[in-house]
Amino acid sequence: MSGRAQVMWDEAVTGYDFGPGHPMDPVRLALTMRLVEAFGLDRAARVVAAKPAGDSTLRLVHREDYVAAVRAASADPSSADTSYGLGTPDDPAFAGIHEAAALIAGQSVSAAEAVWAGEALHAVNFAGGLHHAMPGAASGFCVYNDAALAVARLLELGAERVAYVDVDVHHGDGVQAAFWDDPRVLTISLHEHPRTLFPQTGWSEETGGDAAQGSAVNLPLPAGTGDAGWLRAFHAVVPELLAAFRPQVLVTQHGADTHFEDPLAHLAVSLDAQRLVAEACHSLAHEHAEGRWLALGGGGYAVAEVVPRAWTHLVAVAAGQPVAPQTPVPEEWRAEVFRRTRQLGPLRMTDGLEPQWKDFAHSGYDPADRLDQAILATRRAVFPSHGLLP
Repeated sequence: MSGRAQVMWDEAVTGYDFGPGHPMDPVRLALTMRLVEAFGLDRAARVVAAKPAGDSTLRLVHREDYVAAVRAASADPSSADTSYGLGTPDDPAFAGIHEAAALIAGQSVSAAEAVWAGEALHAVNFAGGLHHAMPGAASGFCVYNDAALAVARLLELGAERVAYVDVDVHHGDGVQAAFWDDPRVLTISLHEHPRTLFPQTGWSEETGGDAAQGSAVNLPLPAGTGDAGWLRAFHAVVPELLAAFRPQVLVTQHGADTHFEDPLAHLAVSLDAQRLVAEACHSLAHEHAEGRWLALGGGGYAVAEVVPRAWTHLVAVAAGQPVAPQTPVPEEWRAEVFRRTRQLGPLRMTDGLEPQWKDFAHSGYDPADRLDQAILATRRAVFPSHGLLP
């Protein structure tokens, strides 16, 4: 093992830029890396830049005609074909869109290779987690699905069981679609209920294709769910399924848009709960996958207030140097926030909360509680396929 943790970073990923006013502001990536550096985590983990994913890699998930359409839009944005989801308000075409998206995909694929080869035990690509991209279309700010490509590469390298856990506020629909009929991949997504949020998928009844029943797991959460409910839901579903599935690698997506300050969604989760889930994923990787863990970013549109702190905690956990919640944010980083955004940065690495939750297995099921109804619906839909009692 040449290094415990690896962080994927190339400043050029900030070229994934849909333009002024678009929620996916690449400043969130630059500010995250600057905060990682301010805490010295770039010395605790090896920082690595990878090459962009080539066409043969992209075709592990994406159709050849779609890759060609992205290339064409990259060369001439005015020619973007909206039938491929390009040139839309969510996914505006821009010069270099193929190169920027392929670079992010290349970071995630390289991270997966490093974990599988034992070059790193944990790897983080917080620029990744673009989980909405479909085999033949861009969707939801996502052009190439780096998460699905990383999983596909692990399978190509010989992995027989890969688990993907997605805690972004939006359903991980693109990853689910890529492996809908593949029993080698367990996809688990906790997200805001599709009645109230894009992409209007991720119902508990979505459980995988005929040849892979129970391989897709969806836990749609009521709008307004906060720390206690979010953590209760995670622990009521994820650990038991991972124990039953026995993954060789755990891939996780940590969209920060579950946060109560996020402008695009309606959950009420704190930074402190997000940190606890990162720690839980780390522990679950060691418990069930011999420590092999690839962690990705995702959504998150409170670009200075939330995203950099959330993903710095993620990097710190992966690097084995967790940052205590009450730690002050370095002043030089706050100055960088103001320089780039004209906003005042947060003062501490916490929202000042200490999340608590009741364990579903021991506290009892409340039939009148919408969250418990959602948990039970998911357990009933998929647990029997894994030999588990709902």
